[in-house]
Amino acid sequence: MSTIHVGIIGVGRIGHVHYLNLSQMPNVSIDYMCDLLADDSWADKYPAGGRFVTDYHEILADPAIDAVLICVPTDLHPQVIIDAAEAGKHIFCEKPVGFDNDQILAAYHAVKKAGVYFQTGFNRRQEKNFRRIVEARDAGQLGKPEVLKVTSRDPEPPSYDYVKRSGGLFKDMMIHDFDIVRFISGEEVRTVRAMGAALVDPHVGELGDVDTAIVTLEFASGMLGVIDNSRRAAYGYDQRIELFGSKGVAVCGNNHESETVVATADGVRRDLPLHFFLERYKEAYRLETEKFFDVVANGGEIECTFEDGIKAVRLAEAALESLNNGGAAVEVKPIE
Repeated sequence: MSTIHVGIIGVGRIGHVHYLNLSQMPNVSIDYMCDLLADDSWADKYPAGGRFVTDYHEILADPAIDAVLICVPTDLHPQVIIDAAEAGKHIFCEKPVGFDNDQILAAYHAVKKAGVYFQTGFNRRQEKNFRRIVEARDAGQLGKPEVLKVTSRDPEPPSYDYVKRSGGLFKDMMIHDFDIVRFISGEEVRTVRAMGAALVDPHVGELGDVDTAIVTLEFASGMLGVIDNSRRAAYGYDQRIELFGSKGVAVCGNNHESETVVATADGVRRDLPLHFFLERYKEAYRLETEKFFDVVANGGEIECTFEDGIKAVRLAEAALESLNNGGAAVEVKPIE
């Protein structure tokens, strides 16, 4: 396959990011962009965008299309996945794979039946510093892993409208962390305990969500883990991971615009962390789609599978159940 013909379904913030990356890939042709707001005037904004349509079925009906990127709101993911799989298109789907369990499993089985490639868009697996922790673990440099800590804090809360449709903090924000703990540890999580509150904005609590949460994890090996999330960090986008083992520790801190530290008699100063995920994970977004298209073109194994997407949802479901039961330990359910 010399050129991979692609349609992007959903052109919001993430769809735009993928457009910018795909438009720079010499082996990828963006033949369609689909969005409810799309019209011919988009040609100026998206010069490499091919045709602009408002119904994604037009993309799926084109036999020239090899793959689609699904970037619509999460509640729409399962049906679009089913339709794309039945049309024989390879699928890259943004996280999470869905909210409703029956719909997710229906989509999962449709993909399996069709035999198409499917990748879940957990871009943080491609962050080079996170991957270095995995390399240290696999090389035995850390000994037996014993404690995994993940901190993930956004610079500012999302809008109320976003909160209402997001599925809640565990399925929207912490879903990334649920995937990354499995990736960093190389293990499955056995039990989850969760605490949460609306400390940043009480109205978020009135909407039925939390904006601050701590989740503790017990892994299959007995290793312990903790994730802390906040929707607001006044100093910028806070993303840190630490894997502690019997022989050592691997620590990944925040990325900064400059790594220069200035020390004077008045104190020590450095730049704040990069402001948000679009800056911090810019390269990771590019790499995840490059790897997807490499498999589509040449065959091989998808690194972040549909199963990985569902397992992250299972962790989110367990955390929510624990939260609703006073922080009780909840066993993580299997895919089916």
